Amino acid sequence: MKGKSKQKRRKTKKRILWIAIIIMEIAIDITVISMAGMLNKKKEWKTPTELLVQYMNCIPVQEYKKMYDMLYIKESGISQQDFIKRNSAIYEGIGMQNMTIEILAYHEEEMTVVYQTSFDTVAGNISFKNKALFIESENGYQLVWDDSLIFPNLTSVDKVRVSTIQANRGEILDRNGQVLAAKGLASSVGIVPGKLENRKKAIKRVARLLEIKPKVIKKKLSARWVKDDSFVPMKTIPKVEEIELIRVNQDKEVLQEKERQERLLEISGVMISDIEIRKYPLGKAAAHLIGYVQNVTAEDLEEHTENDRITSNAIKEYTVNSVIGKSGMESLFEKELKGQNGCKICIVDSEGKEKEELADILVEHGKDIQLTIDANLQISLYKQFQEDKSCSVAINPYTGEVLALISTPAYDNNDFIMGLSSEQWTALNEDENKPMYNRFRQVFCPGSTFKPVTAIIGLESGAIDPNEDYGNVGLSWQKNDSWGSYYITTLHTYEPVILENALIYSDNIYFAKAALKIGAKKMEKSLTQFGFHKELPFEIKIAKSQYSNSEHMETEIQLADSGYGQGQILVNPLHLACIYSAFCNKGNMIKPYLVYQNKISVKYWIPEAFSKETANQVLEGMKKVINDSRGTGYAAHRNDIVLAGKTGTAEIKASKDDISGTELGWFSIFTVEETVKCPILIISMVEDVKGRGGSGYVVKKDSLVLEDWFNNN
Repeated sequence: MKGKSKQKRRKTKKRILWIAIIIMEIAIDITVISMAGMLNKKKEWKTPTELLVQYMNCIPVQEYKKMYDMLYIKESGISQQDFIKRNSAIYEGIGMQNMTIEILAYHEEEMTVVYQTSFDTVAGNISFKNKALFIESENGYQLVWDDSLIFPNLTSVDKVRVSTIQANRGEILDRNGQVLAAKGLASSVGIVPGKLENRKKAIKRVARLLEIKPKVIKKKLSARWVKDDSFVPMKTIPKVEEIELIRVNQDKEVLQEKERQERLLEISGVMISDIEIRKYPLGKAAAHLIGYVQNVTAEDLEEHTENDRITSNAIKEYTVNSVIGKSGMESLFEKELKGQNGCKICIVDSEGKEKEELADILVEHGKDIQLTIDANLQISLYKQFQEDKSCSVAINPYTGEVLALISTPAYDNNDFIMGLSSEQWTALNEDENKPMYNRFRQVFCPGSTFKPVTAIIGLESGAIDPNEDYGNVGLSWQKNDSWGSYYITTLHTYEPVILENALIYSDNIYFAKAALKIGAKKMEKSLTQFGFHKELPFEIKIAKSQYSNSEHMETEIQLADSGYGQGQILVNPLHLACIYSAFCNKGNMIKPYLVYQNKISVKYWIPEAFSKETANQVLEGMKKVINDSRGTGYAAHRNDIVLAGKTGTAEIKASKDDISGTELGWFSIFTVEETVKCPILIISMVEDVKGRGGSGYVVKKDSLVLEDWFNNN
């Protein structure tokens, strides 16, 4: 029995051993399978270098949540909300774009990746070498979060500061250095709500004195940011000491402004403080020429970026405090006047002290623009024509320097700086006299100021014999019965009817006959050579002069009317001044320019437009227009200086039978001696001169301007 028991025990032990062996083999198999699975899963993990690149690629597209999901944040404990807030504030605040990343090394044991990153910002390019630490978790590698991932020396208590240094806008000056646009001071009227007594009554008084509605004041005072001790700006008004604008009753206006500000300060809670603004000392006298600036808008940035007038980084070049030229020289020279804002990005510690500078662009202040304009002449012309719908241009006929550009009536560009109410803006735009309309850029029917042009073409083509007597036909004429009831009329009869006398008496009939002799084809060809239907090469875009509404002069009557500046002839005053300059330059038409040059380099727009002989021949007749007592411009005659010119009255009719039409009055006058110290050529046009003396009205005013010009020079 004992033998059997031993044998049974041996079998049991053997069975247990086999079971143990089998269990061990199963366990080993399971471990091997598990390890194989883990190895396979690990193969599917993104490597630390791949994960880092993925993380960094999320920054430019602002996918901060995806970035957070890649992090190990156990030690830092930063929440998703705080992570997104910090990263977005820094990267978007510095204007980060065009990021690149280069992996330099991967240390497998340390699980660190060394990399180089670079990106553009509002303050220039930032590039640095950095190190990222990873850990291995159940789900793969994770990037250990630390603020130094943004910048190597950035800690959790540090901040990234972006500082903008605003560039000073350049000044606009006249030829003598007189300021046309520059930095000035204004008065900002505001209310401190906590000090406002008898609120309702006080608001009404302030509104009345500032010429705004009480509801505007109430709305500003109810803004969320307003506290009892806040200074709430209501309106910008002129600073009394800074009122230098050209106005008829300047002294009276200064007195009224001083009294208004004193009455405002009598109201408790009202304060007046100085602020910097753009000022325009000539005001209305140069508004259309100089233009104005206003606070930059998103639309401005888009427009300038599209036009490549400003770099594609337009956003960084302008801030909420920036202004931008909206019209005139302010707009034309925006890029030069504005300059380049300075910008600095740095890391600051918890006390606000600078710890490290990351990028810096030095400020470049705007350039001053000096114009060929003479401010005194600009003012003189404005004063004479300020009540009229008119335009005037003045140039040096020998150099092409533009001395004045006037459009009246005008608006005050300082009002745009102070801030126009909607009512003021509406009034400006609905004014029937169109004060916002820039007339010196437009084209008008030239009337008799065009007659010298017809004379030139006729002499050059040989169609006109200057000594041929066309015969005295009275005050009205038509070629033949084919013209029906249409007659050309003139104001004077004289003998002999030759070119010189025709210029002196401004004879419509003579120049109508001359145009018919020249013929439409030759007339059109010559006018094209003189720049008609072409763009005038000038800094300011000017409307093109034309000889017809279509490609050609369609009828014989249109051709005849064109001879004395009617028909469908339309001319820009500056273009006409360029043609007239050829009388001073042996037949060469000057090229006008507006930016002052220390060393004058005379350039011709159209060289040899006509011969020296023709220029002199027509010039003799134009001298007599001014200096012969029979001449239509004799009122401008001077004993000290020889002048030449031409008057003109253009009829503006709805039809040939219209007897209620208006008239444009023209006067062109210029110095003819090269030795004169202050050469000048002025062309003025005034609308609605019918019943006011016609062109004679313009002659008197330009004579007074010339008196100022010669006295001042």
